[in-house]
Amino acid sequence: MNDPEPSTTLVPVKVWDAPTRLVHWALAVLVGFSWLSNRRNWMDLHFLSGYAILALLVFRIAWGFLGSETARFASFLKSPRAAIRHLAGLFVREPDREVSHNPAGGWMVLVLLALLAVQVGTGLTANDDIMVEGPLFKYIGKELSDRLSSLHAFNFKLIELAVLAHVLAVAAYGVFKRQNLVRPMITGRKLLPGWVRPPWLARPVLAAIVMASAAVLAALVSRL
Repeated sequence: MNDPEPSTTLVPVKVWDAPTRLVHWALAVLVGFSWLSNRRNWMDLHFLSGYAILALLVFRIAWGFLGSETARFASFLKSPRAAIRHLAGLFVREPDREVSHNPAGGWMVLVLLALLAVQVGTGLTANDDIMVEGPLFKYIGKELSDRLSSLHAFNFKLIELAVLAHVLAVAAYGVFKRQNLVRPMITGRKLLPGWVRPPWLARPVLAAIVMASAAVLAALVSRL
């Protein structure tokens, strides 16, 4: 029997570094906990969750410029036309050839980060008309805080819709294209054609420095 062509042989390739994966799952857990803590009126924990999300957001944005090749925005943000063209092939079963996020997934990452940034920013200024105020409330006044509090509530609905769209898209890729997008975000490895060049991954010490800086910034904001 002849060996398979190199272009069709799939091999495991390390594409996601540990910091990117940990931040991805930590954000998912913290968003869920923020929802729960708000529903249960655990506002001290709600604010702590928000500060943690702020630190992770600062890290992820910085990592999008300083981090591993696959984590950098320049590696996965394509034109809207490229994203639409990619989605047009959703029902075509084929192996995954994207080392980083695919063109549509890249835009989803950007949308989710933007929505989370709005959520954290408005949360820092929000109030509940009773006893809870964000650390920036005293700098902007009650009237503007009320408007941003309303935006905070509305924006979370947008986050819920974006998360639902993200989950449905991942499921669709599994069903129609037979591409498992969850496993690589757990193990860090993707099955890719043998001709794909492995990406450059940043050193863990750089991630530790960026994360420590992000945590310090979030702590300073909480004490304003």
